[in-house]
Parts: sequence; structure tokens; C-alpha cells
Amino acid sequence: MTTWNKGKRVGQKKAFKLEDIWRIRIRLEIENKLEQLVLFNLAIDSKLRSCDLISLKVRDISSASLVQSRAMIEQKKTHKEVQFEITPKTQQCMSQRICLKNLSSQNYLFPSPRKPDRHICYHYYANIVKTWVFTLGLDITQYGTHSLRRTKASLIYAKTKNLRAIQLLLGHSKLQSTIEYLGVEIEDALTISEATET
Repeated sequence: MTTWNKGKRVGQKKAFKLEDIWRIRIRLEIENKLEQLVLFNLAIDSKLRSCDLISLKVRDISSASLVQSRAMIEQKKTHKEVQFEITPKTQQCMSQRICLKNLSSQNYLFPSPRKPDRHICYHYYANIVKTWVFTLGLDITQYGTHSLRRTKASLIYAKTKNLRAIQLLLGHSKLQSTIEYLGVEIEDALTISEATET
């Protein structure tokens, strides 16, 4: 009998590195894929779970047709509010997309291409992410939609080691959840071990 996870990587998906982020951004800009660029940038900035990201409406991130530098939503999984930043680069491409698509405040930011008044589904988003991973030449079994949620959190941790800040940004109730989520103990242990000559 074959187990369901044979040959599959189970557990946390890898975060993208800074160079991966820029390679994806540049490719999307060159190929003029504005919707995907907005999706990618906002996924990195917001650190939201897929279900929260794809269901965002224009009104969640803008006021009086201006994209805000910060937004707050209630997470579907925990029902707790989480605040996130929207960087100027993301604000710019989002404003451009909202204008080009003539989206109103009640419209979804990422409307379904097939179903009116619905947002894109998880599988649609997941397939886009797979395409990004494939174009980078990375192992598609090690990356997924959750990689985008982990990316900025991992970069912040590497730079600041401030777990409390990451806990707040991710909307975790317990600091231990953030520690387990980032895998920081094993990462720090391996870094120390690699730097120690024997």
C-alpha cells in the first residue's frame, strides 16, 4: 500500500529569498502581467493566508480611491484582526490596476475570470504561484502559496530577530506559534553550527 505523502514534501513551505522576489517582479513587469504583479506584491506585503488574500475587496485597501499605506482585516481562520503595510511599489501597481479595470470599492481585488461577483479560487492562485516557482527553476514541491506568507516574516526575522513583531504581523496568538512557524530554533542552531569550525 502506497502512503498518500510518498514522494511529497510535507510540512512548511520554503520562503522566497530576496533575489527570488526581484526576479519574479522583474519578469512580471517585463511581461506586463499587472494582475499577477499586484497579487505577488500584496501577498509579500500583507503576509496574509491565501483565503484572506484572494478575498480582499478594493474597500479593504483603499479609501476615496486612494490605496492606503496600511490596512486591517479580520482573519477568516482566527477571527482576529491583523494589520499590514502596503509598500509604495505595491500601492502604485494596485492603483494602476484598479484604474485600468475600473474597479469600485465593493469589487474584489482579484475577481474570478469565469464567475461574476466572485474572487479567484485557491487553485487558480496556487497554479500562478507554481508558474512563478517553475520560471525561477526552483523545486515546485518546496514552494507554494504559503511561501509568500512566510517570505517577509523570514526576512524580518533574519534582519531583526524580533519575534514579537513577527507575531503581531502574522496575527499569531502565541509566540510559540511564531517560533514553530519560522522554525527559528533549528535555523539559528544550524547557523551557529555552520559558523563553528572544528
